[in-house]
Amino acid sequence: MAALDLLLSLAIPALIVVHLLVAPYTKVEESFNIQATHDILVYGMPTRDIYQKLSSRYDHFDFPGAVPRTFVGPVLLTGFSQLIISLLGFRHAQLVVRGILGLLNATALLVFKTKVERAFGRGAARWYVVLQLCQFHVVFYASRTLPNMFAFGFTTLAFSQLMGQPGEKSRVWGYKAAIANLTIAAAVFRSELAILLVTVTLYGLARSYITLDRIIPTFVVFFTLSLFLTIPIDSYFWQKPLWAELWGFYYNAILGSSSEWGVSPWHYYFTSALPKILTNPLTTIVLIPYALWNTGTRIQAQPLVITSLLFVAIYSLQPHKEARFIFYVSPPLTAAAALAANYIFTRRAKSVVYLLVSVAIIGSVLLSFATSTAMLVISSLNYPGGEALSELRNFVTSSSSLDLQTVMVHTDVLSCMTGVTLFGQHPYPPYDPRPASEIAFNFDKTEDESTLRTPAFWEKFDYVLAEEPTKVIGPWETVGVVEGFAGIEVVKPGTTSKGDIESGQDKVFGRGSLVRRVKDATRALTGGWWIGPKMEPKIHILRKLREGEARRAVTE
Repeated sequence: MAALDLLLSLAIPALIVVHLLVAPYTKVEESFNIQATHDILVYGMPTRDIYQKLSSRYDHFDFPGAVPRTFVGPVLLTGFSQLIISLLGFRHAQLVVRGILGLLNATALLVFKTKVERAFGRGAARWYVVLQLCQFHVVFYASRTLPNMFAFGFTTLAFSQLMGQPGEKSRVWGYKAAIANLTIAAAVFRSELAILLVTVTLYGLARSYITLDRIIPTFVVFFTLSLFLTIPIDSYFWQKPLWAELWGFYYNAILGSSSEWGVSPWHYYFTSALPKILTNPLTTIVLIPYALWNTGTRIQAQPLVITSLLFVAIYSLQPHKEARFIFYVSPPLTAAAALAANYIFTRRAKSVVYLLVSVAIIGSVLLSFATSTAMLVISSLNYPGGEALSELRNFVTSSSSLDLQTVMVHTDVLSCMTGVTLFGQHPYPPYDPRPASEIAFNFDKTEDESTLRTPAFWEKFDYVLAEEPTKVIGPWETVGVVEGFAGIEVVKPGTTSKGDIESGQDKVFGRGSLVRRVKDATRALTGGWWIGPKMEPKIHILRKLREGEARRAVTE
């Protein structure tokens, strides 16, 4: 059985890496940290003419975002990844950087799993891993450079300290460790985690596990250390005195500006986000409630469930809500569900009810894993910008008329929001030697509408990645289209999909082409039926027509 435990433990980092490889591109929410990591890797941290060098080279001076964000995460990723990138080559840098973050979060989950085993037993730990790996969101986002995922490891380690501390001294040390981790996470990465810090502290005080005189010094020490870490780093990179998360708290909570990105009802986290994050419906409606109700699991489950749900309830007062804001409660709630699953499963031979529920749990696990796999496939179709950039490189370098040594490319807003990053733009660091035959790519990301309406602006470009080719002024031809996910469709025999490009004038690049081949093969086997992803054009790859050149016929 030790082999099974080892296999389950290895499955955590392995599945995170699989999700990374299946969906290697990023979206706009991840852009600050991925671009910042690129800039630190490429340009380093200058010690002379600091402002001039940072402002002329670093991406955040051109695209600062709504509020300043901390550079602590990118600095850490750079430190962990530099050696590996030097061995594998800069072409793989984005995968390496994301892989490092994914493995750091996997390590935190493995520590959590170990704590579950020590506190609740080996059976509960096995159920925890199975239930956790069936949840799409945590595994998919573990390697994504969101501020939430930099904080996720700290919150997971914090929750791991709330389980199974038998003696008073051990329990106090556990709460101190939890408070230390939550303090770092809140002060450096996500200020809203101060709410979780409060709920954990209040629960410990209410149960007389801790006293204020024992935990306040821990908070003060780690809060001070966090400020000594984040303020100098962020003040250096932003070139002004700055505590990034204080700015974020003021912008989101005090000014309420986060509401500009949408407002959700107060119950959104409970009725929509949590069920999606936990994936398995039995986790939400059976296992967690049973763990709290059953006398054999209640005491163990309470510190995990009560602190988590209280955090979610208080945070629900914030109008703008996103599922990623509460990813932190997935491990503790899953551990509580694992307690109940193990309790029921070990008694399956004692009662027909336990047997039937055990069968239902196993069935729900299989269904949840299938659902998560489908969600991975669908999510991988949501990065047309990254695919378009990759396909553009392949198209230009494989073209029979390689008369250009330098290619000028304009990338529009949608392209940049769905996968175009500095890593993708520059597979070689700017100051490193490259093969003599390598074509140099220069990129432009102009967003100003008045500039984009100027014909002279477009004259300098050889290629354009555009969502709406009609807005690109001048003589251009579409050499290909990258499609993106547009929902689930049901196609009956004898009908065609409305999203298909049927004219034959535009070639479908990227995963849209793969989906189309799978769709055609499936319909051939099923007599014309198809139930699956619906794809529609997202990014058009345009090539400038030079003087006297006619448009070429492009077929699939």
